[in-house]
Amino acid sequence: MNNIESVIICRCEEVTYGQLLSTAEKHQCTARELKLRTRAGMGFCGGRTCRVTVDRIVESAIPNISQAEIPLKYQPPIRPVSFGTVGDNIE
Repeated sequence: MNNIESVIICRCEEVTYGQLLSTAEKHQCTARELKLRTRAGMGFCGGRTCRVTVDRIVESAIPNISQAEIPLKYQPPIRPVSFGTVGDNIE
């Protein structure tokens, strides 16, 4: 695995660029299928940090895919939590 393939794209689930690219090429899958096969975008952030990159990987692996088939949805948190609230639990 070269340097670019070892770059972590989904920090929450620790999915690398190489894993995403090989899965997309092997299965010719949509962004949703790629998400389900690799768990990219299913972590704590709900895909807000990796969604665009996952979409680009699908575009590069499947050249004739339409834009309507690519986008993933992402979920906002149930309720916002401030850093102060999280930090109060540290003893």
